[in-house]
Amino acid sequence: MLIPLDTADSPGALLVPYPAMLNVSYELVEHVSWLIYARRRELNSPWRRLGCFKQALLALAHLRKNETFAQLAAGFGVSTTTAWRYVDETLDVLAAWAPGLHEALTGLGEGDHVIVDGTLIPIDRIAADEPYYSMKHRRHGMNVQVIARPDGTPLWFSRATPGRTHDLTAARAHGIVQACLTRQILVLADRAYQGAGATVRTPYKNHREQPEQYQQFNRDHARLRAPGERAFAQLKSWRILRRARCSTRRIGTIVQAVHTLLTCNYLG
Repeated sequence: MLIPLDTADSPGALLVPYPAMLNVSYELVEHVSWLIYARRRELNSPWRRLGCFKQALLALAHLRKNETFAQLAAGFGVSTTTAWRYVDETLDVLAAWAPGLHEALTGLGEGDHVIVDGTLIPIDRIAADEPYYSMKHRRHGMNVQVIARPDGTPLWFSRATPGRTHDLTAARAHGIVQACLTRQILVLADRAYQGAGATVRTPYKNHREQPEQYQQFNRDHARLRAPGERAFAQLKSWRILRRARCSTRRIGTIVQAVHTLLTCNYLG
């Protein structure tokens, strides 16, 4: 079966559907399908071209493999517009279940510590889009902050801000510094957060020129903070966040949706 794909880039091109595997658990697809079912009941919209399970599978394929809507539409036998609408609806459903900052910190207090870090979600932009260009990473993208447990389990992901936003500026704007200070939670962060004060601990500058105890502090700090990289590794295991082609306004929603999926995996 050949499916026509008539775009400006590929006029008269054809898509050929083929069977493929998606590396997510059946339980996860089923869980997402139940969330979609609940939303359909809420909207009193029981009939759709695809059932809840196939809609969940379509959305997860988009997130996990970063397939285009034209490819998804061809694979599931729907129009490109329908594929976009199903993915958009599923993202909103999942993002609504992502925890807020204060909810994520519930149960933590004095004596506990978390890891805070930032990452760049690469996006397709031209050189003129200056607010999205990160000098640190030398590319366009969106800045996302994470709060992780000492073992690297993500507790909370922030909304996405333009890539040129400094990590410390973003952490303050999202309320991370104040929230952790209020609960007296120790925060381990890298040099980008120097000057945050409060309960934030960062490495010493020019540590090689400092006494041995300062160098030892930096080594211990790096060892304790290293697991925080796992949070971003898990986030970017969903390929859509390795190079996002969508509107920058939707990236925050995608991050929240993926966080919900990661939480489902932990619970499962």
